[in-house]
Amino acid sequence: MPAPEKPALEALVAEAERVLAICNACRYCEGYCAVFPALERRLSFGEGDIHYLANLCHNCGSCLYACQYAPPHEFRLDFPKVMAQVRGETYRKYTWPAALGALFARNGAVVSAAIVASVVLALAFIVASAGWDRFVSPWSDAQGSFYALVPHRTMVAIFGAVFLAAMAALAAGFARFWRDTGEPAGELLAPHASGMAAHDAFTLKYLDGGGDGCTYPRAKASFARRRFHHLTFYGFLLCFAATCVATVEHYVLGWKAPYPFVSLPVLLGTAGGIGLLAGPPGLLWLKARRDPELVDRAQDGMDVAFLALLFLTGATGLALLAWRETSSMGMLLALHLATVLALFVTMPYGKFVHAAYRFAALARFHIERRRPPPEVAAE
Repeated sequence: MPAPEKPALEALVAEAERVLAICNACRYCEGYCAVFPALERRLSFGEGDIHYLANLCHNCGSCLYACQYAPPHEFRLDFPKVMAQVRGETYRKYTWPAALGALFARNGAVVSAAIVASVVLALAFIVASAGWDRFVSPWSDAQGSFYALVPHRTMVAIFGAVFLAAMAALAAGFARFWRDTGEPAGELLAPHASGMAAHDAFTLKYLDGGGDGCTYPRAKASFARRRFHHLTFYGFLLCFAATCVATVEHYVLGWKAPYPFVSLPVLLGTAGGIGLLAGPPGLLWLKARRDPELVDRAQDGMDVAFLALLFLTGATGLALLAWRETSSMGMLLALHLATVLALFVTMPYGKFVHAAYRFAALARFHIERRRPPPEVAAE
């Protein structure tokens, strides 16, 4: 009777153990990123260690082209691809609620369905609330612009609730991932751990391939991925900052929305929207050119869907800002609210989760750096 097939994660962990053991013996790539110093602190690799190292890897690709054991060598070491495959499985493993982990397998279709459903819901809600005549009529800023169709409090209540639910799901997954690292929860709160992890995350330190950049399309090094990632990352953060500033101005300072084009919320949102127009298409362009030996093609749908959703969020937001006093405002408002809703709903079940787990991995790396290596006494 044939033995049952191993589950995907178990099989990947076994392959990762083999790859990491060889890399630990060789140590040629220790200068490229944080992964190799971290693995060299280990004499063996448990599943929690492998999940940690996989999420610490930023997939710059430098180690593959430097590796003497890469294909066609009989060892067939493909470190970046194995780490990418393990990352994909960790996303499913730590999902909360666990039953929704299956959404990662067909994430492109899930995000597409979420966008369509959100558009239908947004259109139906706005038309039902405001009426068709108000929906197709222009509204000046003095008349409230888009708040003439959907009151500010209603927007805050709906999107605030969805966002908090998404953050709760992300936090639960983050806590499960951190628990499996074996580190106490209190260590994560230490300033040296969270502060250094934040520094590495905000500077995208490990997208430099050891100093020369990521590899595109093959062994050639370039900082293009880092630059497009910065545009995407900070574009999203600026849009989020614009929303936070506008909420404070509206409810705390009493400066009622909508705001003029030269106001802080609008300037932040405009800069963020431009970042989301430039960053995601650039990352998609690089992804299309990249060596397939570096990546897990099974995650293409998830990656493309997330980047497309970020791009649509920026594009619809800028369009709404530009034409907010015209008769097309109602439709643009529905499209923008729909893309933001789809982004929030799918956030804990798509590529966005890599930010949470990578931050945890960076924090653990800095915690470990303050300890003496195993079986070596402190100086």
